[in-house]
Amino acid sequence: MKAVVIRLFRLFFGLFLYAVGIVLTMQAHIGYAPWEVFHAGIAKVMGVQIGTVTILVGLVIGIAVMLFGEPLGLGTVCNMVFVGLFMNILLASGLFAELSNPVLGIVQLIAGLFVISLASYFYISSGFGAGPRDSLMVLLSRKTKFSVGTCRGAIEVGVTAVGFLLGGFLGWGTLLSAVLIGFCIQITFKVLHFDPKKVAHEDFVSSYRKLGAYVHKYV
Repeated sequence: MKAVVIRLFRLFFGLFLYAVGIVLTMQAHIGYAPWEVFHAGIAKVMGVQIGTVTILVGLVIGIAVMLFGEPLGLGTVCNMVFVGLFMNILLASGLFAELSNPVLGIVQLIAGLFVISLASYFYISSGFGAGPRDSLMVLLSRKTKFSVGTCRGAIEVGVTAVGFLLGGFLGWGTLLSAVLIGFCIQITFKVLHFDPKKVAHEDFVSSYRKLGAYVHKYV
């Protein structure tokens, strides 16, 4: 059961780092990453915090992919809720000021992408399942027979366009994020000798049973 607790720590630490990375890229103020353009556009229309929209969009996507047969894990559910919650807390804290210098903005944007990459390592290596947006990518690839990369690109172009039309912050940092995120993840995973394809993810029911047994034994 000690292993389960360690995995839970990796999961939540990864989700928190993911939120930090997103906030860093947003506060760089040179253009949001594709999904944040989408979330920001909806947040502007609804008049709510962007983290709240991140939660709502994650829930909608999670339900949709589940209905189409994609397995959901504990990590999927936690991703839906906690990344957006952590984002709201971090943005409200004032710890990350919005930059006005574009050169510093580039540095902070790249730093944020590497933080997201490190977060992905902790989150994925916990083995509790993929995030809802990753599940959507896999679902579309399975249904359309197009490659995962093609489906990811199509999704990001689509959400960027919709987000921009709704008032999301589109800038050249958006293109920079789209181009560099894969590179940052590749470098981070190589340095950590991590191959995400070797991770065996648990479904939600299996994780629930393990955690239930742990609680019953020790609490």
